Amino acid sequence: MIREHALLPVRPGQEAAFEAAFVEARPLIAQQPGFLGLTLSRGVESSSTYLLLVEWESVEAHEEGFRRSAQFPRWRELLHHFYEPKPVVEHYVEVPAGSADGTLPQH
Repeated sequence: MIREHALLPVRPGQEAAFEAAFVEARPLIAQQPGFLGLTLSRGVESSSTYLLLVEWESVEAHEEGFRRSAQFPRWRELLHHFYEPKPVVEHYVEVPAGSADGTLPQH
C-alpha cells in the first residue's frame, strides 16, 4: 500500500467553500481502480491548511490511473483554484514494525 500525502494550502476565507467542493470531488477519486481510502484533516494551528492522505494500491494507481482518468479534470476544476501556493504531493510506504521492543531494524 502507498500513502499519498498532500498539504493543501487553501486561500484564507475560502475554507467553507473548499470543504463543500471536496464533498462533491470525493466520489471522483473514490471510484478509481487502486483507491483504498482517504482522510482530509484541517490544521489546528494553521486553519487554512489541510492534510489529505489517500491510500492507493500503488503509485501508478494514483499517477497513471487517477491523474489520467476522465474524472481528474473535474477534480481539478472543483479544487485546484483554492490552493495558494500549489500543494506539495508525495508518496510514502509504511515502515515495517521493528522488534518486540519497538525499535526499527538496522539497515
